[in-house]
Amino acid sequence: MRESMDLGERGRTGADDGPVEPWARYDPWRSAPATPSGAQPPPTRPTDPSHESAPSPESPSEPGTRARRRGVIIAVTLAALVTGTLGGYLGARYERDGGARTLVLPAPAPGPERPAGSVADLAARSLPGVVTLRASGSGEAGTGTGFVLDERGHILTNNHVVAPAAGGGALTVTFSGGQTLRAEVVGRDAGYDLAVVRVRGVKNLTPLALGDSEGVRVGDPVVALGSPFDLPNTVTSGIISAKERPVTAGGEGEQSDISYVDALQTDAPLNPGNSGGPLLDATGHVIGVNSAIRSADTTGEGQAGSVGLGFAIPVNQARWVAGELLAHGHVAHPVIGVALDSREDRNGALIGGDEDAVTPGGPADRAGLAPGDLVTAADGRPVTSTEDLIVRIRAHRPGDRLRLTYVREGKEHHATLTLAAAD
Repeated sequence: MRESMDLGERGRTGADDGPVEPWARYDPWRSAPATPSGAQPPPTRPTDPSHESAPSPESPSEPGTRARRRGVIIAVTLAALVTGTLGGYLGARYERDGGARTLVLPAPAPGPERPAGSVADLAARSLPGVVTLRASGSGEAGTGTGFVLDERGHILTNNHVVAPAAGGGALTVTFSGGQTLRAEVVGRDAGYDLAVVRVRGVKNLTPLALGDSEGVRVGDPVVALGSPFDLPNTVTSGIISAKERPVTAGGEGEQSDISYVDALQTDAPLNPGNSGGPLLDATGHVIGVNSAIRSADTTGEGQAGSVGLGFAIPVNQARWVAGELLAHGHVAHPVIGVALDSREDRNGALIGGDEDAVTPGGPADRAGLAPGDLVTAADGRPVTSTEDLIVRIRAHRPGDRLRLTYVREGKEHHATLTLAAAD
């Protein structure tokens, strides 16, 4: 534009020509015409010295123009890079956040509070006092459960859990935290299916509090802790399904190995390995020692599985047996001084017909029982078999009084006797 203005200010280009329009011969894309010989160049307009060397913007060959163009190219390139990077970032955010929406993940919600007496509360408080026992010896091995009785390291469990190690085998105890120690058998009794073992060199034990099994009611909630199928720290729950359920277990024909239990029945799932573990009430007190199950089927490992019929030794009986084992290493069984005839298919417990079936001077003899009498009740509870009567007797201690109902020659009689201790 400045060059156009300059041309307009000149007016004429030749002396011999008439008036000419200023734009008539102007071609901005051609070089300026040569000045004719003898002619004076047109006057030029003074210029500002500051602009004297400034290149014409229309002259692409001038250095200043090229520098500006390079600057423009660099600026455009940088802008493209920034735009691409920002676009990629925004696109990734768009894809990640699901479009135009902003995805905000909620903060973790606080878990529910566990009230006192809940299963979670009982498990947290009691599991530190529950252990897994592993016994081996004489070609046998087994796993079971136990629980801590005191801070000296005494642990209560089932006799059949530790039996493989009783003849000099290996016995270990693993606590809920994973610590494993060797243990020794303090005392055991097959008739009650209870045993006490001890570990040494461990501190800060968590003994479990023993409750009162006499106060248990059918329908009470219970929690079972143990190591079913060698899975430590397993917790199951249920209710008390029945009380005073006569249960016999073990033995396989050996009378001395048969246990007779006046058991608490529960539907809390129990499986092999739960034996010896605690059955807790809603306050966290031990009310039973899990000992047996009844199953109509077997698992793939050939072991019986739970069908909701589990049995526990009442803790009142377990407390007394544990005390006897700690004090003497054995337990004196209560007896009435008779030999029972289990071959008879009678609705009761039949005293043998031999003359020596009633021990002379024993409790039954002193109470007036005789060979051939059929015992039908003990303490007012029906007796339907030999095992029933033994279980009722074993629910007591030597020195306790027991009231029997028996039938002789078709007539019902009653007798009260004082239980003696077996030799």
